[in-house]
Amino acid sequence: MKKFFLFLILSTWLAGCSESDEALNPQKSDLDISHTQPKSEPNPDKNAYFGDLHVHTSNSFDAYTFGTLASPSDAYRFAQGEAIPHPTGYKIQLKKPLDFYAVTDHAVFLGIIKEAADTTSEFSKYEFTEPMHDLNKEVSNSIFSILKRSGLFRGFGGALREGLEKGNVDTGLIEKVANSTWQKTIKAADDAYKPGIFTTFAGYEYTSSEDLYDNYLHRNVIFKDTDNLPKAIFSRLDSQNPEKLWDWMDGIRESGVESLAIPHNSNISGGAAFSMNDYNGGPIDEAYVNKRLRNEPLVEITQAKGTSETHPFLSKNDEWASFEAATNHPGEKVLSHLKGSYVRDAYLRGLRLEELGISNPYKFGVVGSSDTHVGGGSFTEETHFSKIGLLDGEPYLRGSVPYRGIYGFFTKLLRPEAIIEIDEKNYLGVSARLIRFGSSGLAGVWAEENTRESIYSAFRRKETFGTSGPRIKVRFFAGFNLEELTLKDPDLIKRAYLNNVPMGGTLLQEKNRTPRFLIWAISDPAGAPLQRVQVIKGWLEEGTHMEKVFDVACSDGQIVDPRTNRCPDNVAEVSLDDCSISSQKGDSEIKTFWKDPEFRNGQEAFYYARVLENPTCRWSTWDAIRANESPRSDIPTTIQERAWSSAIWYK
Repeated sequence: MKKFFLFLILSTWLAGCSESDEALNPQKSDLDISHTQPKSEPNPDKNAYFGDLHVHTSNSFDAYTFGTLASPSDAYRFAQGEAIPHPTGYKIQLKKPLDFYAVTDHAVFLGIIKEAADTTSEFSKYEFTEPMHDLNKEVSNSIFSILKRSGLFRGFGGALREGLEKGNVDTGLIEKVANSTWQKTIKAADDAYKPGIFTTFAGYEYTSSEDLYDNYLHRNVIFKDTDNLPKAIFSRLDSQNPEKLWDWMDGIRESGVESLAIPHNSNISGGAAFSMNDYNGGPIDEAYVNKRLRNEPLVEITQAKGTSETHPFLSKNDEWASFEAATNHPGEKVLSHLKGSYVRDAYLRGLRLEELGISNPYKFGVVGSSDTHVGGGSFTEETHFSKIGLLDGEPYLRGSVPYRGIYGFFTKLLRPEAIIEIDEKNYLGVSARLIRFGSSGLAGVWAEENTRESIYSAFRRKETFGTSGPRIKVRFFAGFNLEELTLKDPDLIKRAYLNNVPMGGTLLQEKNRTPRFLIWAISDPAGAPLQRVQVIKGWLEEGTHMEKVFDVACSDGQIVDPRTNRCPDNVAEVSLDDCSISSQKGDSEIKTFWKDPEFRNGQEAFYYARVLENPTCRWSTWDAIRANESPRSDIPTTIQERAWSSAIWYK
């Protein structure tokens, strides 16, 4: 029994490690949403578009094992507003279509478990595939079925690896399945692409992990278009060294195939994501810097497995640093594992490398995405369905409500560690990490039009932002030519683009001049009102990392206290009876100019904007209320959804 629980825990990790606006109530939604709209002319001042660049379907080995049947085509239908089935039987659907989407199934063993389950396939004839035969012919979300699948998955993976190592499995057959699945993935993206209305990108996930707890170095590879894409994609079977992935990307770029890679879950990288050394422990040099900047202009700042902006242990003076930061990862309490694992720390490390005479490899923009493993993301707290199908598709499985099944009674007697007692109630022990999963996130871009070319160009220039799920829009500019502008100027954005720097750019020093910043945030009409807008600054003093959070604009007509750089509390409340929120608190739009009151002309720094909504119920609270249970006392009952801009560097 203990082994079965270990299987389930490991599979939870593998689902993450191998591993729109809002979704409607998954048990009740089945709306007929029309998503047709006329193609508009390109907007030189750019529009905000929202999408997801981290989506798994039945072609990913972990997703299929836990009941996902959604194909890439199904995933693109979901993104356009159609309902698709969740593995547990209910429908999932967006209230509003997304603008762009990329299916990014795992490259390693792409399509292979689905092939093992198909008894008519050549691969299914291997003896070790027999337990996987007809795996999803009948799907059950009982705890017994989930435990069985966990064991099967682990056993299959071990047998496949052993077979490959001993030469008992035809590697050519594995490659044939993967290559065929990859071609179908490309076709699904092309079939769903509607220039000007809905943009798709061909992509996949490169999954590199040294072990279960450390060096989680995964990234999603996104191709600009689908012309002449390679027939075989680079996976961890080729190398676990991401620098080899960059070499491969450089190689296909020389033949006209443009791509970029987006690292994710740096928060559980054990410090390896943004190291001060290369993969093999050697010093970072200019060749490394140029290769990284060329291939990885973006980083995923938030997703289901946690937020990677910063950590309370790293940013002790940031009251909002704990947002969806706890992951129950074994290394998160070890400071050496936290440094080099978060975006803000990476920005600071980049400044340090520049101070040492090396170029900055960490001048990247940010996006959010979901990492869903069911074809569609769970972007709102109210309608959360998590990410791993059968494993966490029901509240009791993800630990938000007590488990009262007979299995829990006997398990507690035989293996007490399999049940967690909280508030004198029993919860599944395997949910210890699942309860930490979030409903993040979305990628935002500022682009002229909704096409591959325009949106990919936004990726490249890093004019991107990430949100924790809501469709919050945020503009961020810096420059020496904003002084003459006013917030009421009808051409404010057009003029801001002239001789100033938008998010993702570098502002070069002008002697004896202090830059001015423009921050403009607009709330999601379907979300909560905005509470405040902040600017986070990072710099070095005598080699020491320094950072500071400035509230720069407040809601409700309140004024920032210059002594504390904080807004007064706007007293927005959340009812834990029904999750209703204060209707008269917060703003739908916050717009301001700001100057750094501590600016030093010769000091290099980075700045980025963070936008906070009023507090709302966390998904686990919604689950508990619907089940007439009290929310767990060890989990935050409320959160503040947010958006992050890409940084602007002052040099």
